[in-house]
Amino acid sequence: MVRLSITSKDGQGIGKKELEDTLRGSLEGQDKELKKVLLIPPDLTRAHSGAGDITSLYYNILKDYCQVDIMPALGTHMPMTSEEIDIFFGPDIPKERFIVHNWREDVVKIGQVPGEYISKISEGLIDEPIDVEINRLLLDKSYDLIISIGQVVPHEVVGMANYSKNIFVGCGGMDIINKSHMLGAVFGMERIMGRDHSPVRKVFDYCEEHFIKDIPLMYVLTITTNSEDGIKIHGLFVGRDRSLFEEAVKLSQQKNLEYVDKPLKKVVVYLDEQEFKSTWLGNKAVYRTRMAIADDGELIVLAPGVRQFGEDKENDRLIRKYGYAGRLKVLQLFKENKDLQENQSVAAHLIHGSSDGRFSITYAPGHLTRQEVEGVNYKYMDLEEALKKYDPGKLKDGFNILEDGEEIFYISNPALGLWTDKSKFTEDV
Repeated sequence: MVRLSITSKDGQGIGKKELEDTLRGSLEGQDKELKKVLLIPPDLTRAHSGAGDITSLYYNILKDYCQVDIMPALGTHMPMTSEEIDIFFGPDIPKERFIVHNWREDVVKIGQVPGEYISKISEGLIDEPIDVEINRLLLDKSYDLIISIGQVVPHEVVGMANYSKNIFVGCGGMDIINKSHMLGAVFGMERIMGRDHSPVRKVFDYCEEHFIKDIPLMYVLTITTNSEDGIKIHGLFVGRDRSLFEEAVKLSQQKNLEYVDKPLKKVVVYLDEQEFKSTWLGNKAVYRTRMAIADDGELIVLAPGVRQFGEDKENDRLIRKYGYAGRLKVLQLFKENKDLQENQSVAAHLIHGSSDGRFSITYAPGHLTRQEVEGVNYKYMDLEEALKKYDPGKLKDGFNILEDGEEIFYISNPALGLWTDKSKFTEDV
């Protein structure tokens, strides 16, 4: 079984040659025997993961003697456009090699996580069993190797993103996506983010152990940061064993957690318009900063690309219908409304995207009206006005003093970290 890990020693990131050599090494001994390989990278919403380059390198290593298919782990996200594929993976991979995962239609059930187990890991908060569905291609025995590629980084649902999440959510079906999101929301995202052994992660570990042992699966995990010099891959972990993920978690906690000395009064977050087109994704601005924002503080989200709330029509409709109403209100709505009960990931998202009145959330979107934004219980700010006052071209990550003397804390990309008052974060116990 392959087991490789490399880390950057100088803080400058892993070089392209070392990266390519490691990827070639991950195939050593089996490369010429491979006839058909499935690559499972993230989509453009993980633009800073390094996974686009890794996918391209694997394709070019394998293409001359092997059929290579690529199925982005979309989860509930919109399919990638041809332009997005070129941006993320480069223009050299033929478009016919890409397969779209449909979380509602392309999945088969492979097992069930018992309700008794869910009750145990959730401290009795939830006791519903979870049906485990994954894309049928993962069970296609014509694939000699399946390579799951992605970034380990703090995450609001599972604690630390990637590893088996890429399979059970990225390539998963409705029940496990809905119920895992709800499990995380009810347990409490501030008890989960930045940590390994969350209840949701325990669900995925159970699924890995009981249902997919026979799949020829290899994980390729990155730890990255982004700076003016571009994306830097600080760690690369390749193999199947969970201990590799644990190594990656520790490195991510070093590289992607940012502690603040005191709660922040005003935070301004910029959402890249290619990466964030919905509040479903853009609310990373809320999730990743909430542990750092002071009571009665303010969050302003500069969102030039945001044009909708959900990533599909049904999720968008439900968000517009119920709004970001706060944890207790959403739980009440969930008990009373069948459409939320049938779409638990939306109910979870509505909980995640609310501050429960602790701080204000203002969106300055490129393609939504004041009426639409205020209709989901956010404040609205005109984008042109917001960009004039909070110019991303002039601001630096961290504290800034504006021309009028106001102090703000600026974040250029919320997807790459977790900001927290240290008193609100403890390591796994």
